[in-house]
Formats: sequence, structure tokens, C-alpha cells
Amino acid sequence: MLLVEDDRELVELLAAALRGEGYAVDVALDGQRGLHLALTRPYDVVVIDRGLPVLDGLDLLSRLRSRSVRTQALVLTAMGSVHDRIDGLDAGADDYLVKPFDLGELTARLRALCRRAAELAAVLRIGAGRLELEQHQVVLPDGSTVPLTSREFALLRVLATHPDTVHTRAALRRTVFHDAYSPSIVDTYVHYLRSKVGRTVVHTVQGVGYRLGAL
Repeated sequence: MLLVEDDRELVELLAAALRGEGYAVDVALDGQRGLHLALTRPYDVVVIDRGLPVLDGLDLLSRLRSRSVRTQALVLTAMGSVHDRIDGLDAGADDYLVKPFDLGELTARLRALCRRAAELAAVLRIGAGRLELEQHQVVLPDGSTVPLTSREFALLRVLATHPDTVHTRAALRRTVFHDAYSPSIVDTYVHYLRSKVGRTVVHTVQGVGYRLGAL
């Protein structure tokens, strides 16, 4: 889960409470940092305040949706008029909760969003094929299946979760291969994926990194 909130006291309390509920929680204190994290790391849910420094919460959400990031999003804000709620939902929010709020209600809403995320995330599309998350396998357009190792699966899942994002090698190393020492580990696993699934599954963006291709 990602919390994007500039009130340090509130975000510390929320993060502690949610971690106590068993969630893994990342925190961003401004909209730009929140955008970077949401584009480069896979989350089940992102909780976004509206009046954020650097980049407003609804601008952040609109940019995520324009880049095909479908992470479940809850807007948590003091802006609670009907017009404000409509703006939030039109920007791509899946839920909208007004401050001050009850922590029990927030956690209930987050559980509902996590259930929805689990249902939606069972399969990720890769062109005419798909990545099946529970089975850790790729289903090719002809219906045949290709099992993946844990590292191959983790790399392809990050790319497929953010299909329009170009991921730098450094970002992929931090996200997928944080415990590896080889500087060429990302390139090695891209090679493995292409060998198993097809050369078009990962697209190289020269001088930048990789993004999802197609099958």
C-alpha cells in the first residue's frame, strides 16, 4: 500500500495503524514522490490526499490513469463537497473518504479495495497473451503455457502492471533484484524471459531501459 499525504503526524499514525493490520506500507510526502513510487512499484492500493505539495492529488491520480496504472485508489481529503467528490471519482478514484474520518471505516474500505485488487490482478494482459499471477505462468496466444521462475515472474509482473511505463535498469534492480549484486542482473533476466516466452515480450527503449512488449 502507498500513502501519499503531506501531514507528517497523520501519515505516521496511519502507517503505524495499517502496518498493525498486516499491510506493507510505503509513504510519500508530496505528489511527485507519490507519482514516482506508484509508477515504479506494484501496489494493491494507493491512498491519496488532494492538497499535496509539488503535485496535487487529483493530478497525480489522472497521470496514473493516463499511463494505464489501474491500482485501486482511495482519495482521503478534507475536501468533501458533492462537487469535490465528483471531481475525485472522475479523476479515477475508486473510493473517496472525507477527513475527519473513523479509522475503522477507513480500514474497512481498504479491505474492500484490496479484495477488488486481488480479483482484478489475477490475470495481467500481455498483448494477445496473459500473465497468470497465481500460477506464475504465461499463457501464449495459442493457449500453451510457459512456467516462470520466481525472479522471471517478478520482473514480468512489474512490467505488466505498468505497461506504458519505461523502467530504468536501476529502478528494476531496486524493485525486483534488490538483493542481487550483479550489475547486469536485469539484462540477464530480460534475456531469460525472451528465450522462454518470445523476443517481443519485453521492449528495449534504447538508453533508458525496458517496458512491456506484446505476445
